[in-house]
Amino acid sequence: MHRSLNKMAEQVEEPVDNNSNDKVNNGSTESNRNENNNNNNDEENKDKKKNVDPELFSCLLQPVTSDSDPDYIGIRRLLLYRKAESGVRRRLDWRCNGKGYTSYRNYIRRPRNWDGLPSHQSTPGNSGRWLQSTTPPSHLFEVDSWTSSRDLRSTNLPSTHRTSFSSTASDNDSLRRRGAEPAYSFVGMHCIFDQCKAAVTVLKFGHMSSDLLAYGASDGTLTVCLVSDPPSVIKKLEGHSKDVTDFDFSSNNQYIASASMDKTVRVWELSKGICIRVIYGVSSQLCIRFHPVNNNFLSVGNANREITVFNFSTGRIINKLVFDDKVTSMDHDHTGHLIFCGDAQGCVYSTSMDSHTGALSRSHRYQSSGKSKYPVTTVQYRSFSLLAGGPVLLTCTQDGSLSFYSVALEIKGYLTLRCSLKLAPRVHSIRASFCPLLSLEKGEYIVAGSEDSNVYFYDLTRPKHTCVNKLQGHRFPVGDVAWNHGENLLATSDLYGIVIVWKREKTSQDKYKR
Repeated sequence: MHRSLNKMAEQVEEPVDNNSNDKVNNGSTESNRNENNNNNNDEENKDKKKNVDPELFSCLLQPVTSDSDPDYIGIRRLLLYRKAESGVRRRLDWRCNGKGYTSYRNYIRRPRNWDGLPSHQSTPGNSGRWLQSTTPPSHLFEVDSWTSSRDLRSTNLPSTHRTSFSSTASDNDSLRRRGAEPAYSFVGMHCIFDQCKAAVTVLKFGHMSSDLLAYGASDGTLTVCLVSDPPSVIKKLEGHSKDVTDFDFSSNNQYIASASMDKTVRVWELSKGICIRVIYGVSSQLCIRFHPVNNNFLSVGNANREITVFNFSTGRIINKLVFDDKVTSMDHDHTGHLIFCGDAQGCVYSTSMDSHTGALSRSHRYQSSGKSKYPVTTVQYRSFSLLAGGPVLLTCTQDGSLSFYSVALEIKGYLTLRCSLKLAPRVHSIRASFCPLLSLEKGEYIVAGSEDSNVYFYDLTRPKHTCVNKLQGHRFPVGDVAWNHGENLLATSDLYGIVIVWKREKTSQDKYKR
């Protein structure tokens, strides 16, 4: 290393000018040159000392065990350090320059002869070049033959028939093809909200709304935004003293009901940005929903193993039902006659509810066959699925298990497992969501956050290559995802308080909108 530094120092020396016209003062000029060379060498030595990276030497001087390769340890750690550092700097540069996700993705995927290629039209809404693939889309598929999945997708099975299978995948599962599903192509980032100073725990779009977005954070605040051009924050609701665990919009989007770890439920009037009612409980309030038909009913699941139905107008308790463990997530069916909820032990319940009186009664209980019990982080109902031929339910547990059930409404919400997907276990509570519009085509697609800071799209009907696309833009674990009503925008949030709204590329499949 010392020899190489000496050689570099010799090569850096400035060449001497032999064409000097002043021959009279030759001795003085030579002394000046020597002084300049000495000054240059001193400056170079100072620059070298400044550029000495302590991480470089710490990596190269790592102690080596007796059974390891001495040339491998230091070089590997050095390369990993350089790779991570360069990636952070590149992302920071692109973000500071105002360029979007698509441009950054194109940049890191650029071919080796990128600079020599002719310029292309910029991607809409972003700077940077977009290279159109010359290969037909049909050639991008990696052909797999799997008879059962085609049969399931092409046949409308009765909801009581059980046809289930499981698949195992990691968040870094390679994409099934080099390009994404056509309907899963995103133009880029529509907007970013970074005003929150704490982890975003939950986010939702307004009921039947394409531009009203709200998100709750671990500092107890609720932020209400408009994602239409130009995006803006319209209200910041402050009142909870601990994490906002869940919230829900009323059917007319005039009110928000929020649940928190501070054992309270608060009702907010959005037009004024004030809290109009506080309901005190005896334990942490973990999930909350307005009744889809009778908005005067407010159902809340808590850490006291209860679902409590409140009167929205008065705040009084109408009814309550006790379960086996903490009620961590819940959702109504479209009729309002059923509540589906999950608890801290991984059990999923179907509960009947009277839309007139608010009376509750347990109907069915489904428990996974695994030995380990993890909290259910997501329970989401959808009124129709081609695969199941009727209503379906999606659940996600903290160990990374995604389950897809068909729902028999005529048997009080009896659940039949259709398919499941096992991802890597999570440390944090990470939610998943249906992709309703895209699921009308084929397969059963869902979108979920991940602790590796990416957003993944999965097809639950595929036994292999289940990951069909991913979005990269967050730097911290992505905790929640939500589609707007028009399903052209996808909002994602992370534990650093960043909310990114992604804009989906329009395709011919948009004609299937419900």
